[in-house]
Amino acid sequence: MKLKLGQVNTLTVVKSVDFGMYLDGGEAGEILLPQRYVPQGCQPGDELDVFIYLDSEERLIATTQMPLAVVGDFAYLKVAWVNNYGAFLDWGLMKDLFVPFREQKIKMQKDRSYIVHLHIDEETYRIMASAKVERFLSEEFPPYQEGEEVEILVWQKTELGFKVIVDNQFAGLVYDSEVFQYIHTGDRLKAYVKQVREDGKLDISLQKHGKAAVTDFSAVLLKYLKEHSGRTSLGDKSPADAIYAEFGVSKKVFKKAVGDLYKRRLIVINDDGLSLTNQS
Repeated sequence: MKLKLGQVNTLTVVKSVDFGMYLDGGEAGEILLPQRYVPQGCQPGDELDVFIYLDSEERLIATTQMPLAVVGDFAYLKVAWVNNYGAFLDWGLMKDLFVPFREQKIKMQKDRSYIVHLHIDEETYRIMASAKVERFLSEEFPPYQEGEEVEILVWQKTELGFKVIVDNQFAGLVYDSEVFQYIHTGDRLKAYVKQVREDGKLDISLQKHGKAAVTDFSAVLLKYLKEHSGRTSLGDKSPADAIYAEFGVSKKVFKKAVGDLYKRRLIVINDDGLSLTNQS
């Protein structure tokens, strides 16, 4: 068994001592799980899911507390304190996560949050973080199809829109013109691949596109009308932000769904909105 530093490992309890439990770390030897983290009723022979990191004396140690991020993750973390060596981030454990000055794009400030990548420093074998996240993004060609659902971490605002990190691996961009909700650096959202460019860059949308989006929303709009006395005051000429506030879709998707329901003779388009026909 090879122990994974900075990750959750499943380890077997070897023995109990006054100050905790020792776990079988394989080639790394026995690893202490301090008493404060020992689950009630735990006995030798039990298997535990524990996070492995280094204590203040650089010894391997285990905890049943789960951090906000593990090695290999991109995350949005708050600075707990700073000193002459760098910044220390709150990542949910007693020992804060170190970001040396050389890994900061700008000097980090206490109580502010930043997008960082967690990695193991090759020289010191310590778990640390870097705000120079570009270095850690995958250079492989993204293996996505148009319309595929992904998870994004909002990275930073640009003139074109928002840079995002896709599935904890790839860089992507959400264009300003396609953002119909308030989003902020650090938000984790469900999104969709709009386009994979020839250079491997990803265009990302917060809404479904194409026929799937229209089909899905047509059913949503029809259900909405049935639950709201058969009508809505929103229509083709309504502002895009009003449509998004009510339905969470772009005006383009709304209009296409209206057209779809109208062709199927399920709705009537009025000057003051939409209403169901007798057929629906």
